[in-house]
Amino acid sequence: MSNIQDLVDDYIAMWNETDPTARARLAEQVWEPEASYVDPMAEANGRETIDATIGAVQGQFPGMSFALAGEVDAHHNLARFNWQLGTAQVPDMVVGFDVAVISDGGKLQAVHGFLDKVPAELG
Repeated sequence: MSNIQDLVDDYIAMWNETDPTARARLAEQVWEPEASYVDPMAEANGRETIDATIGAVQGQFPGMSFALAGEVDAHHNLARFNWQLGTAQVPDMVVGFDVAVISDGGKLQAVHGFLDKVPAELG
C-alpha cells in the first residue's frame, strides 16, 4: 500500500506544482507515457497533455491547492481517493474523488475523476 500511497501523494503534488519544468519531471515519475485522465470538465491523453491540462487548471484556480481528503483505498491495480481544492480559508471550494488504474510498472495508466462539489460559476 505504501507504494500506492506514495504514487497518489506524488499525483497530488503534481497538481500543486506550478513550475512547468518541475511539474514535467513529476509527470515522468507519476504517469505512463500513454496514460489518460478524464473528469466531467476535461479529457487528456498522453503524459504531456495531462501536464498541460494541470497547468490550465492551475490558471483557472490561482493560489489554490489540492489536498487529499482522507485515506487512499486500494486493491490490485486500482486506487480511489477523495481530494479537495481550495485555500487555507476555504479548503474545500471544489471536492471530488478519483479512481486510478496503476500499471504493472507502478505508474498511473488512467485516472477517472468525479466532481462532488463545484462552484456555481463552473457548474
